[in-house]
Amino acid sequence: MGRNRCILLCIFLTIWSAVSLSSQTVHGRAGIKLPAPPQAEAIPVSDDYFGIKIADSYRWLEDAKSTETRAFVDAQNAYLARYMKQASIRPDVVDDLDALEHVTRWWLPMQRGGNLYFKKRLAGEDQASIYVRRATPARSSTVKPGGAGSEAGKDVRLIDPAQLSRDPNLSVDLEDVSRDGSLLVFAVRQGGADEATLKVADTKTGKILEDELPAALYRSVSFTFDGKGFYYTRSNRQGTLLFRHVVGTLPSRDSLIFGREFHSEELGPTDLITASVTDDGRYLVVRISRGVPARRVDIVFRDLTKPDTPFEDLVWGTDARFGAEWVKPTSASKGSWIVRTDYHAPKGCILKADPGILPDVWTKIVPEGPDVIEDFSVVGGKIYVRKLKDVQPILSVYSLDGKSLGQIELEGMGTASTLAGRSTDRDGFFSFESTIAPPTIYRFNTVTGKREIFAQTKVPFDFSQFEMSQIFYKSKDGTMVPMFIVGKKGLKRDGSERLLMTGYGGFNVSETPVWNPAFAWWLQQGGWFVLPNLRGGGEYGEHWHEQAMGEHKQNTFDDWFAAAEYLIEHKYTSATHFAITGRSNGGLLMGASITQRPELFGAVVCGYPLLDMLRYQKFLQGPQWKTEYGSSDKEDQFRSLLKYSPYQNVKAGTSYPAVLCFTGDADTRVDPLHARKMTAVLQAASTERPILLHSSAVEGHSSGVGAEQQIQDDADQLTFLWTETGR
Repeated sequence: MGRNRCILLCIFLTIWSAVSLSSQTVHGRAGIKLPAPPQAEAIPVSDDYFGIKIADSYRWLEDAKSTETRAFVDAQNAYLARYMKQASIRPDVVDDLDALEHVTRWWLPMQRGGNLYFKKRLAGEDQASIYVRRATPARSSTVKPGGAGSEAGKDVRLIDPAQLSRDPNLSVDLEDVSRDGSLLVFAVRQGGADEATLKVADTKTGKILEDELPAALYRSVSFTFDGKGFYYTRSNRQGTLLFRHVVGTLPSRDSLIFGREFHSEELGPTDLITASVTDDGRYLVVRISRGVPARRVDIVFRDLTKPDTPFEDLVWGTDARFGAEWVKPTSASKGSWIVRTDYHAPKGCILKADPGILPDVWTKIVPEGPDVIEDFSVVGGKIYVRKLKDVQPILSVYSLDGKSLGQIELEGMGTASTLAGRSTDRDGFFSFESTIAPPTIYRFNTVTGKREIFAQTKVPFDFSQFEMSQIFYKSKDGTMVPMFIVGKKGLKRDGSERLLMTGYGGFNVSETPVWNPAFAWWLQQGGWFVLPNLRGGGEYGEHWHEQAMGEHKQNTFDDWFAAAEYLIEHKYTSATHFAITGRSNGGLLMGASITQRPELFGAVVCGYPLLDMLRYQKFLQGPQWKTEYGSSDKEDQFRSLLKYSPYQNVKAGTSYPAVLCFTGDADTRVDPLHARKMTAVLQAASTERPILLHSSAVEGHSSGVGAEQQIQDDADQLTFLWTETGR
């Protein structure tokens, strides 16, 4: 765009933000009136895809740093502010969310050196800190406790992000702790960015050492067995590399251990590497995931007692996914590799692996069954397997040779974590939560099978007033799809109540009921909350995922539309009162809802979305997702993508629902250009209902913004959805 045009556009948008230049009025619900939205200039660019010309009128909005784009974003944020200023419920929403969000909460602990290390955020704080709870003699597990005394049994704050920066959107994450508990590595993240800086701290003094690895996309961190250094993997556009850092040395001297040129097959930019050291320090295990989600996973290992030897293959070149744990030798048994895989087992199985032998002849420990095996761990010499039975969690226990030892008791519908711990730990930890129950963390004794509450989040939410049920409905092609429905007991079903539905349906991710303060607020107001388990997820294993990959992606959307039709037909709500929200791949789902079935919904929040599916692979981490979606660079895949790509399927003159696109400059995973371009094309096509953009400097894909920022963000979204689904 030329300089003169840029100046004129900036002047126009600045004037628009102060006064309305049009007599046209956009009508929101609850009496909200807005002038016509800021007009983004259409400057068509034409692309030729295999003889088909596709026009893109807002290509210029892809340049995030241009003066024109910044002016567009500023004007859109001003337009959003006009809306929120008229929304009378917003102050009450903020107050309610403050009570739900500003509570003390914990993260799963990590056991090292007889102590527990974990994150905790106190009520009223913006960010979680890293704590240690030093062991008392009675809690000693496998290592003699260190630091016991006046601090034993108490939570001692080690790393406080408020001491690192005055910025409330700077957060810390616990990456790993050395075996003896003397050192820890933590990540420092700015806002919602995926990239972070790695730092090292002394756990006895809390002093942060001079070691600092610069901001990058780190995928794994694992201390060496002696605690003198750590292995880490770091990704960039060229791919992922594995390094070893020695504590007290400069990062520029870190040793490259594994990467593109370190194996018989060259690794590409979409091959993602993670690495870990086994519990006994014997092996360095490297896991290579081919694409996101991985279409294939290779695992190699190096015997660290012979550091100059090459890596050996545990599994290589098999088109399936694998995850492995090494169980060290005991007086009663030899060491063994325990592997979870979907090889010839779409719902998963667990095998005992032998390096150098094909998986076909590995010993079955837990064979494939009717329930999906999502994950496993080896704690206290037993195998703990997390399963889904019709999207409801099960934690099963097995001996190392596969004998069933029962289950860990859970509270029914909800989400359970895998038991966290090491193969030699006596105690493990797991969490459980649901839409109507905040997270509780349990300590589980692997010897006695007893559990006790380690930490429990307390919120002003009376779960006894609410009930959650699960139903199954028929999708377009006859597939039965499960769906969770939550509401106040006795809530009427005459089509007059508001309903909020969220979904995802992709990347083999299972969507289970979790606690979310924003959803809790919606329930407290008397609205329904619904979560359908769409194809594309992992709720029923890899077959469920494959049914909505690539050219089959429409199945995700059809499952979603069928859920909406079921809820309207059974009078949970009506289209006028129907609110939907989704993020990332779920944002793509929102885009398809807007363009394919706009008559079904009253209001849409489209968060951090993928919307221009012809160009997504050209930006940020997009190239990794060609496994899931395909790419417009291939003719057959282009034609499939064009059919549903939301940005290309907006049609002028269509009556679209109210839409709020939500993004931020700190999203380094899905480029914010999608939200900007979609806002512009929707505003040009439809002026009946509000089309809004929320774009800030700190928001991004990763969690990391402070509690106060989260409250304000949630308040904007809930205010919009509640207002636009009113009568």
